[in-house]
Amino acid sequence: MYADIPADLLALLEPIVQMHGLEIVDVEVHAGHPGMLRVTVDNDSGDGKVAVNSLVSLSREVETQLDAADWMRSAYRLEVTSPGLDRTLGREKDFAAASTIGSEVKVRTRRPIDGRRRFSGLLVAFEDRTVVLASDGVELAIPFDEIEKANTVYKFTSADFKERSK
Repeated sequence: MYADIPADLLALLEPIVQMHGLEIVDVEVHAGHPGMLRVTVDNDSGDGKVAVNSLVSLSREVETQLDAADWMRSAYRLEVTSPGLDRTLGREKDFAAASTIGSEVKVRTRRPIDGRRRFSGLLVAFEDRTVVLASDGVELAIPFDEIEKANTVYKFTSADFKERSK
């Protein structure tokens, strides 16, 4: 989630991302050897359409700054990506977007709610910093601050696999 990005890392990345006309949606840092840093970005319209050229250019600049600041203290793998089909929902504006309301989503919470941490269902609303999901015939309210990770679920149809006309 955007709110969980370490402040020093956000301060390093955000100016670079903004210079490219993009916004940070989420950053994941995974320890290990090598470590992994995944930066998810989107354009200001939030439609997930980020040109591959922009991602490549941004990746080069991010890598240069990370290395100069020695932020990742050992070997690491960097991924700079757009939200994708299973769109990452890391900010309040991602949940509130009209294109997201009505979508099927998966949510993992920080602590159990009604004995569970994983939920999936239809995103009915985002109001007062609360995600409202319709799941198993009931509506469930999940406070935004309790969400650890969330994303939309893309449903493939036969139209996705039809040969495009030339």
